[in-house]
Amino acid sequence: MTDVHDRVSALRVLARLSRVLEAVDSGLTLPQYRVLAVISHGGVRSARLAERLAVRRPTLTAIADGLVAAGYAARESDPGDRRVVRLHVTDAGREALRRADDAYLERLSPILDETGVGDRIVADLLAVGDVLDERLRQKVATPAEDAATTPADESVAATA
Repeated sequence: MTDVHDRVSALRVLARLSRVLEAVDSGLTLPQYRVLAVISHGGVRSARLAERLAVRRPTLTAIADGLVAAGYAARESDPGDRRVVRLHVTDAGREALRRADDAYLERLSPILDETGVGDRIVADLLAVGDVLDERLRQKVATPAEDAATTPADESVAATA
């Protein structure tokens, strides 16, 4: 088990890596990249997207507005409930995401390779992602929260 000092040091490395990625000219901001990465797997309700990305709905609205204006995303009403709006990636958005993936990997891959354990780091990060996904699934499945969330609430970010 690592001690607190090592965990703090690791946290600071994550912050530095975030800054390294922010400095990459990918054509997208990191928040835009995160949104496109999530919606590239299918349309997502705005409230669920904000929750998954751990951002407030007004923040997501601003990011989504920029992606829609750039032609990278589109808002579509849910056919079953027109009060619900989903954010979908467009073909231009998929291409922007591909270019950003390439740019970020070009910057990150040499750093990982220099560690000598890049494959292990990637595997460990994927395991952390799995834990985050499971925590989100558990949070979303909480009955009290489900009862408190209405379709109108979920479309706020898309219509604000």
